Amino acid sequence: MKLVGYCAVAICGSILAACASANETAPARTATEQLLVAHAAERAASEFSLALPADARVFLDTSNFRGEGSEYAASAVREALVSRGNRLSPTKADSDIVVEIRLGALSIDKMQRVVGIPRLTLPISSNLTNATIPELSAYSRRDRTGVAEFSAFAYDTHSGRPIALGARMAGTAKIRSHTLFMVFSWGQQEVRPGDASVASDQWWKVW
Repeated sequence: MKLVGYCAVAICGSILAACASANETAPARTATEQLLVAHAAERAASEFSLALPADARVFLDTSNFRGEGSEYAASAVREALVSRGNRLSPTKADSDIVVEIRLGALSIDKMQRVVGIPRLTLPISSNLTNATIPELSAYSRRDRTGVAEFSAFAYDTHSGRPIALGARMAGTAKIRSHTLFMVFSWGQQEVRPGDASVASDQWWKVW
């Protein structure tokens, strides 16, 4: 019995000694959400369809392309131009053609379906103090979708004459996860860095 007692004390001591806490930052978007938006932006940029002369020097005007993640999306559009054989000009004055892009959407859509009681936030006093009730569900499904939509047109730098109009680019990246009895989870839980196939095969396999 003494041996059992000593073992119990040792196990409890090990558990207590192993306890640790770490401070982590809490950014506005998780890495998974950022990657979803990045993949959606790349897919939208790959649909760039303005017919431009191959030998012309092109300046990409991003003055109306503003929003969270817009720099990454603009770089994806530049890559699309280069991949088509267009030469990029660092300044508008040195270019032959200006391609102006504008941002329609670059964000995350979320949808959760719950069989049970969803997570609720309720006011408990007049001074705006709230209480949060955790989710109590038998089954829940969570969908997250990165959405990107851009528009573009091109005109002659010096004369202002229109060259190509009405190009619209759109792309999405989706993941879905399931949870049973708030414990057992399956499906695609996150987007992995470097994974270019997000929301293709895995999206349909987890229905």
